[in-house]
Amino acid sequence: MPTTRREMCLLLAAGSFPAAIGLAVFATEDNSLPSATYSFDKLPVNVSNNAQIRPILKGKLATGELLEAHETTLPPGGMPHPPHHHMHSEMWLVREGTVELTINGAGHVIGPGGLGFVHSNDEHGIKNIGTNPATYFVVAVGPGAGS
Repeated sequence: MPTTRREMCLLLAAGSFPAAIGLAVFATEDNSLPSATYSFDKLPVNVSNNAQIRPILKGKLATGELLEAHETTLPPGGMPHPPHHHMHSEMWLVREGTVELTINGAGHVIGPGGLGFVHSNDEHGIKNIGTNPATYFVVAVGPGAGS
């Protein structure tokens, strides 16, 4: 089903990530993210604080929550930002390397295939503690996800 001009304007005004990078977007009636696939090799890579960040998707679920997903690669010793907290929850799935996820001041080492989860408003930060680049996926869900 083609997207109407009105739906496309709403998607662009809402900052819909797939539309922003030129991917085909077919809005649902409730303006939630549609079922879709995202080719990894076609996703742009941004650099911020020595971190390579590859946005994957961002939008609203049919149940109303905001969802954002991206991949980050950190150099040895790298951090994307200082520890912080926010309303949404976050999950990290480590693809390669070794990171330390700090949650409310306690450090947790995570290697390939490991997963970390931080509840809404818990202070957290992540750092590559290995000698090689560390790559992980982040999934954020809830108020302010992706902002």
